[in-house]
Amino acid sequence: MNNSFDMITIDDYLPLIGKERIDRIKEKASLLKNFHIVHVNSTYYGGGVAQLLSSVTNLTNSLGIDTGWRVLQGSPDFFGVTKKMHNALQGDEINLTARKIKIFEQVIYQNALRNHLDHDAVIIHDPQPLPMILHYRKKGPWIWRCHIDLSQRDKELWEYLIHFVERYDAMVISSEDYRQQLKTPQRIIMPAIDPFSITNMDLSENQIAERLKHYEIPTDLPLVVQISRFDPWKDPHGVIQAFKKARKEIDATLVLLGEVATDDPEGPKVYQSILDQQEERIIILSKADTALVNALQRKASVILQKSLREGFGLTVSEAMWKGTPVIGGNVGGIRHQITDGENGFLVDSVDQAAERIVQLLTDKNMAKEMGEKGREIVREKFLLSRYIEDYIDLFNGFETNFKLKNHID
Repeated sequence: MNNSFDMITIDDYLPLIGKERIDRIKEKASLLKNFHIVHVNSTYYGGGVAQLLSSVTNLTNSLGIDTGWRVLQGSPDFFGVTKKMHNALQGDEINLTARKIKIFEQVIYQNALRNHLDHDAVIIHDPQPLPMILHYRKKGPWIWRCHIDLSQRDKELWEYLIHFVERYDAMVISSEDYRQQLKTPQRIIMPAIDPFSITNMDLSENQIAERLKHYEIPTDLPLVVQISRFDPWKDPHGVIQAFKKARKEIDATLVLLGEVATDDPEGPKVYQSILDQQEERIIILSKADTALVNALQRKASVILQKSLREGFGLTVSEAMWKGTPVIGGNVGGIRHQITDGENGFLVDSVDQAAERIVQLLTDKNMAKEMGEKGREIVREKFLLSRYIEDYIDLFNGFETNFKLKNHID
């Protein structure tokens, strides 16, 4: 293998988390030296799960834990069904017909034939690949990692999915609010950001200016920015309404940046639905450019994440890491990142969002203080080093045959 490429290792986290935590993570990881893990999800890019897996798989491999990543292949019909399921788990209704179920389970079976999952642990992400567990003889623990806000899930759909879920050895969720009545043990592990990724690494003022100039984003007025997939739950229409209300009191420029994930057929429709709102000071971009995300989060005076439902919302921690104050929807995982009035604001309406935009744009001392507190809370709680350690603890908690193998070796 060509080892000439630079790879981030846990030692790179030394200035951020200290030697004691790094040594502890290495010691725990050493117990898994012969452990082979695989993650399975539904897309290689677009959205927080793919972004998280890209960093997680590299860091765990650098710790000596063999880690793979498989991505589902599916038809547009399949992803149409799974998007409806995703929405229903967050509170929408679904007409769960026999046809939808057949499409869903047939594509999963086809993927199972193509993917040989004989690993010591298998982590299945979200509902799209959930039934894969039906088609394998387990060698070790299978874990269902649900990134979705389940607090208002559709009852009919959940009664269908629960028959798959209870075949798993553990279910990982992002919040106590998402816990369900299950035979399967549930573990809370909140997501985290990679501070060394292109999205989060340090940028110079010149690098920031170059990215914004490339996309003709003006910086003569304060920037108000929301970065997220084009999804109804991210409430892009509400963001635009809030900005228009705020602009009656203070001049600014709104940038809505998003991309369309391969497993989300609704994305292009949502993007098209807001394009008619675009004007000189309302810029709507669909671009897959992580350096642009980074530049906008650093240059913005205010970051919005005005979600109506949100499993976690990694863009909140990303912006806080850059010292930028965040206004988030008072929902789901956002509430675990923002303490209202301390390191950001939580809002329940368009009017509240508009009020907080004006407040942060006019009170620069408040904005600076919130930004500093936001960065510190991310350093303490939401860096990838903590996330990896949580998963190592989970794996080490299973009494599986890999421990016997390790002991013999």
